Amino acid sequence: MLKKLLLASAITSSLLGSVAALAQDKPILNASYDIARELFAEINPKFVAHWKAQTGKELVIDQSFAGSSRQAQDIIQGKKVDTVTFNQVTDVDILAKRGLVREDWAQQFPNNSSPYYSTTVFLVRKGNPKNITGWDDLARDDVKLVFPNPKTSGNARYSYLGAWLHAKDKFQGDETKIKGFVSKVLHNVENYPTGGRAATVAFAQNGQGDVLLTFESEAVNIAKGEEFKSGEYEVVVPPVSVLAEFPVALVDKVVDEKGTRDVSKAYLDFQYTKDIQQLLTTYSYRVHNPEVVAATASQFPKISLINPTEVLGTWDEITAKHFDADGILDQLLAEGR
Repeated sequence: MLKKLLLASAITSSLLGSVAALAQDKPILNASYDIARELFAEINPKFVAHWKAQTGKELVIDQSFAGSSRQAQDIIQGKKVDTVTFNQVTDVDILAKRGLVREDWAQQFPNNSSPYYSTTVFLVRKGNPKNITGWDDLARDDVKLVFPNPKTSGNARYSYLGAWLHAKDKFQGDETKIKGFVSKVLHNVENYPTGGRAATVAFAQNGQGDVLLTFESEAVNIAKGEEFKSGEYEVVVPPVSVLAEFPVALVDKVVDEKGTRDVSKAYLDFQYTKDIQQLLTTYSYRVHNPEVVAATASQFPKISLINPTEVLGTWDEITAKHFDADGILDQLLAEGR
């Protein structure tokens, strides 16, 4: 009798374990850019609840944050990431060239696989003591800047490209004058942290620089006092700036190995839903959902956004010219050393 009871108990435990396993999906890992921590701290639990309601299954979403270029390199070196939610198209393209992401990844989701977008603006200290109004002020001798390292941060590349695009228009394409302007901006940078959040800390917590160049979403949230002291900072939105898309993609090699394709795709699709598009606007991201755009129109200052690929060539061409080793960025940084 005792043997039968033990056997029955073992069978019951095995069955319960099997049911539990069936009711729980494999964890997925999302890799994102450095300043997205608070955003995904809200998105992820919402998707976990959504997935449970849709499938009855529990899900764990693990999360990684760093400069998006750093994240891409980690994935190339073997980090098992299921989804990427980046702030730089080129960092997804690098993964595609290594066979980790589909070559046509940008067609896999709406809006060039970019559920939301932003631009580069300026965060200044209370009262705007240096009277910063636009890109020209960033090249003044009396202004010190903070933004991340363009070698490791998509955020910083957009800051660099914003300065370049402004100068291109100002000097009517004269590359010698454009380089001169951008060189002045770069040599006014007091600190080049590896990622956007480290740049924010350098400016807002450590008191470095007169201006922080960062995404509009980050600047507005700092000024609101979301993390740092409210009322100590002001946002300056230049009349013209750079369009910054925030691409998402499945890391196909990983999701196929792990068997997580369906849940990973659903996770990225979820970011296009009306509720999440609305949530994104509370973090000062600009979105595509027409209803949400109409409802939040007064929240976002009017600004002319320039898509770099419409002016400077493809992202491959932009990267090769500006950001590769011995490209224009390296040349300008080396000047005056």
